[in-house]
Amino acid sequence: MTASAYTPPPAFTTRPQLTGTFGMAASTHATATAVAQAVLERGGNAFDAACAGGFVLHIVEPHLNGPGGDLVGLFQPADAAAPTVLMGQGAAPAGATISHFRGEGLDLVPGAGGLAAAIPAAVDAWLLLLRDHGTWSVADVVAYAIDYADDGHPLLPAAAATIGRVADLFRDHWTSSAELWLVDGRVPAAGDLHRNAAYADVLRRVAAAAGQAEDRTVGIDAARAEWRRLLTDACAFLSRPHRHSSGTDHVAVLTPDDLIDAPARYETPMSVPFRGRTVFKADAWSQGPALLEALRILEPLPEADLDPSTLTGAHTVIEVLKLVLADRDAYFGEGADAGPLLSDAVIASRRAEIGDRASSRWRPATLPGAGPWEPPLRQEGASAAGTGEPTVDRTGATRGDTCHIDVVDRWGNIVSVTPSGGWLQSSPTIPSLGFCLGTRLQMCWLDDASPAALRPGDRPRTTLSPTLVHDGTTRIAMGTPGGDQQDQWQLPMLLRMLVGAYTAQQAIEAPTLHTAAMVDSFWPRTWDPIGLVAEERLDDAVLTGLAERGHRVTRAGEWSLGRLSAVGIDRGTGILWGAANPRGVQGYAAGR
Repeated sequence: MTASAYTPPPAFTTRPQLTGTFGMAASTHATATAVAQAVLERGGNAFDAACAGGFVLHIVEPHLNGPGGDLVGLFQPADAAAPTVLMGQGAAPAGATISHFRGEGLDLVPGAGGLAAAIPAAVDAWLLLLRDHGTWSVADVVAYAIDYADDGHPLLPAAAATIGRVADLFRDHWTSSAELWLVDGRVPAAGDLHRNAAYADVLRRVAAAAGQAEDRTVGIDAARAEWRRLLTDACAFLSRPHRHSSGTDHVAVLTPDDLIDAPARYETPMSVPFRGRTVFKADAWSQGPALLEALRILEPLPEADLDPSTLTGAHTVIEVLKLVLADRDAYFGEGADAGPLLSDAVIASRRAEIGDRASSRWRPATLPGAGPWEPPLRQEGASAAGTGEPTVDRTGATRGDTCHIDVVDRWGNIVSVTPSGGWLQSSPTIPSLGFCLGTRLQMCWLDDASPAALRPGDRPRTTLSPTLVHDGTTRIAMGTPGGDQQDQWQLPMLLRMLVGAYTAQQAIEAPTLHTAAMVDSFWPRTWDPIGLVAEERLDDAVLTGLAERGHRVTRAGEWSLGRLSAVGIDRGTGILWGAANPRGVQGYAAGR
């Protein structure tokens, strides 16, 4: 196999792909990366480093994730034969029934407000990973986050802008959020130091609970229990009516009984081969199997059809994404089996559906004995909002993005985690905790026929979708924020790396695109059957050609789509590498 059919990778990148032999970290925020690398320098392993960086992400990217949210991870200890899924997606509370939401006058789960809160699971997942695969104490891991919460961290421009967009909602309805995020009633400026004394105290109490036990495992389990006990404050606070994105007021249904059991656990990933490699994803309670299906459809096609920088390649990738995302919306959910969608017969039939023109129909696969569930197709024109950046208005309507971190160490441990939820604009801040709860239940349907229906005890089908890749002796960890775009942006990166011979940094920086022709996982859940969003650095002839083929092309700026990062290790040579996204001048890799 050669890459001769491809446009050569760009010789210039805005930053180098880092290489070394000691350790590498890459994330969506430079401070989290620096903290993870600092942990490696102090003798911690990749899991200690990822956990420390993960807690810092709560402070430095509060508009993109929070302690009350969720996460999905993939990791592989150096001595393990295969990766494991770190499952940090909480389930629907016992009171989160379709009948209850319908009784509240709702036809969709709101995108903001405590009624949309799943059981918080992110912090429990970080502590579970630390307990079983890290080496550090809870106190040492959270010390960095405590320092930033106490002493302050400069607000990102995007965080300040998010606060500005939701300031009226805070002033008029979510006054506890106004007390935390507004300064004497005004919107803070980008670069202002933001402090969060309440969250610093929460972390101290969690660390203290762990420190009371002589046995490390017992201590971390005590910390997990203390965390769940502290969360009962959220149940009491959100039991008051408050504004939701529906424009109406409701109370949350989360109760202390929902917090009795620890929500995080480990699971076995799904995987497919792709041109001599193996790609691993979480199961169909995430959107991960859609990427696996796309790779299987694309694998035997000519290399020219796999180049996202060409007209044929871009069109092919977009049309395949439409197919697999329709399958996601028709078949994915808690307990769903994505295996049939990866069967040879289904893959061949899906491949045959790729046409020369942009499809305008929602086309899920037909599976033996299992008809597709059809979601409501609320049509809306494409826009740059498809980039996943958070937007809100005073009613509480909200879109939140996500963050990501990858770490590999000199021993060969590797981990990729995508934390999200609990954005500062998700729901009212709980004053005693210094954070709010997430709104992942908005991904559930109020239709019991749906595989992703709202059901007590079931996890909402999440968009969080990190990736691990095996390539002989090489292991790669990667991921991105972006909601419905997470696997859409990872697919061109993987094709460029695994077929086009790009380095990870070149693949991250290359211009990308995605389809809007999927049912949005976020409230108000619209779709655009021919919408396509692309960076303008794609050749003008490609963008014009896509429009001529029937795609409605939104040019989203030159550097606007994707916040990918990745790390890798060649276990044969011991060489490590790291790469991160330059878009937004926020994500960084570090290592040596």
